[in-house]
Amino acid sequence: MFDHNDGQERKPTILVVDDTPDSLRFLTTTLSLAHMTPLVARDGLAAITLLQHTSPDLILMDALMPKMDGFETTRRIKANSAFQQLPIIFMTGLTDTDDVVRALKVGAIDYVRKPIVVEELLARIHIHLANARVTHASQVALDTSGRPALSVDASGRPLWLTPMAREILERLFPEWPAISRALPAPLRLAIQQLQEMDPTSGTCVPVKSGSSTLEITLLRRTSAHHWLFRLAERREGEEERILAARLGLTAREAEVLLWISRGKQNREVSEILAISPRTVNKHLEQIFEKMGVENRASATAIAVTTLAD
Repeated sequence: MFDHNDGQERKPTILVVDDTPDSLRFLTTTLSLAHMTPLVARDGLAAITLLQHTSPDLILMDALMPKMDGFETTRRIKANSAFQQLPIIFMTGLTDTDDVVRALKVGAIDYVRKPIVVEELLARIHIHLANARVTHASQVALDTSGRPALSVDASGRPLWLTPMAREILERLFPEWPAISRALPAPLRLAIQQLQEMDPTSGTCVPVKSGSSTLEITLLRRTSAHHWLFRLAERREGEEERILAARLGLTAREAEVLLWISRGKQNREVSEILAISPRTVNKHLEQIFEKMGVENRASATAIAVTTLAD
């Protein structure tokens, strides 16, 4: 992050939420010595109030506090779409695994155990600040380019959506509340299944919605926790029309090319389109000639690129 006024890298701002004076003194001193700007909130309500007036780069959240504990505080912060990307690191003396899982479920990105080891804390802060910068830069780039894209964490929970992605989801899933912290169920399940496959960039899965198909394509993983996807809405027959118009093909040739680009062999295409294998071969000859290619691999590559554009 840079200050546009003087070109110098500005100090990251860290909000410390803790009710213990000794912990606050220790943490604010540690952060100041590490060239960070500490802000302080002595309980969850104070933290939420403070966030109405400022946007820190990261929050250090104590788990156990009076009035409102760290779990409820984090849940309320993450319920605000403006803070869904804000990294929150829990500080806890709790040793039960269930408490750690609970912290991650409400929106924490990491945790450190008390008593805190300075080197470990600073290392985790630097890692999550760097990841947040990359994610923010990706979102800004996609927002300004007007592309439908979204980012999710390792459990499929949305971190952010571009305006165009939100528009597509609202149209295809009218019952889905845009303010929800979860994606529409069909999309969420498809993304979770894709994540379990350990996919490579470019892997695509379809989700059917009425007469449209929503294609979800993995662009990249910015870290172990951030997955970036592109969305594309395909209406029934739209892909065939695109291929026919852009590549100068007849409607039937476009249908044949579409199925070939999906990895179907000639015999399978003949069964799908209810035409003879010989007719499929004749169409392919015409397709290759019109596209100026010699084989199905080249034709497939052009078809895939055409539809992606």
